[in-house]
Amino acid sequence: MNQPKKVLILGVNGFIGSSLVWNILEKTDWVVYGMDMFSNKIENCLGHDRFKFFEGDITINKEWIEYHVKKCDVIIPLVAIATPALYVKKPIEVFELDFEANMEIIRKCVKYKKRLIFPSTSEVYGMSKDSQFDEYESNFVLGPIPKGRWIYSCIKQLLDRVIYSYGEHQGLDYALFRPFNFLGPKLDDINEPKEGSSRVVTQFLHNIIHGRPIKLVDGGEQRRCFTFIDDGIDCLLRIIENKDGKASKRIFNIGNPEMNYSIAELATMLVSLVKEYDEYKERAEKAEIVTVHSNEYYGEAYQDITHRVPSIKEAKEQLGWEPKVDLETALRLTLDYHLKNEDYELNRKHLR
Repeated sequence: MNQPKKVLILGVNGFIGSSLVWNILEKTDWVVYGMDMFSNKIENCLGHDRFKFFEGDITINKEWIEYHVKKCDVIIPLVAIATPALYVKKPIEVFELDFEANMEIIRKCVKYKKRLIFPSTSEVYGMSKDSQFDEYESNFVLGPIPKGRWIYSCIKQLLDRVIYSYGEHQGLDYALFRPFNFLGPKLDDINEPKEGSSRVVTQFLHNIIHGRPIKLVDGGEQRRCFTFIDDGIDCLLRIIENKDGKASKRIFNIGNPEMNYSIAELATMLVSLVKEYDEYKERAEKAEIVTVHSNEYYGEAYQDITHRVPSIKEAKEQLGWEPKVDLETALRLTLDYHLKNEDYELNRKHLR
């Protein structure tokens, strides 16, 4: 009989990691080994007989990581700094964690011949003019060196190329996945956002409920394709399963081209939805939306992308996957979790 897959998730307490481990435990017979510095988002998984959690740091607990890379079948390193303000303010720290620490893990996967599922990013496409970003055809277009915002994109692009080369020349079995603006419950703590560092939904929601102005950087004309976390995790589970080997040595955009909204439209929708919650209605009615210049908000080294639309042809054809949840539903579920304290895991059934 085939033994259940053993999956190692580094950064298991993060937004993607916490949802991924919960879904694995609910929907498969796989065993998960997870590491993170905190466990607040995975409390519902702690104690499960197929989940082994270790509180640790990937830059320190290297022996634990190497032992578990050898022990597991699939390695998913999800640890990275992924906030634009820090690309500008702390680029060396971004490089040391996102590149150097992850390269050590990649090399261990090569050494022990383990399957690597690695998070790339939609940011690798940079300022591409393509109407839809294609994993195998779109050019990567980044700004000049003084625009430090691009260090994250450049790091991820180089990691993608290194992983691809290990696959081509040393037989590494890998899959690269590029999330496009995942959102949903447990995205961030809405009570402790950091202006310029938190993800946009978290920051906007915090500002609404605390009576602070919603700041639209350069008017919020930038457009993004938002993807509900459950849709993204569904795709990731198919990548891990790797039915008929169709997810081996491939790159996948994970996004929802139909959920293409400007940041200004997102702000307006959030304000409207918060008004439906009695406790917060008055605050939402008083919400102020203002425009700030990107240099003021992020600093001189910032540069933005006008649009970011994924082609998901690869995921459809190879994995039989496509997203199902619209933006309004995604935002309502996120608001229910944060404003009504509803147990999201128990309320997921209606999405199936």
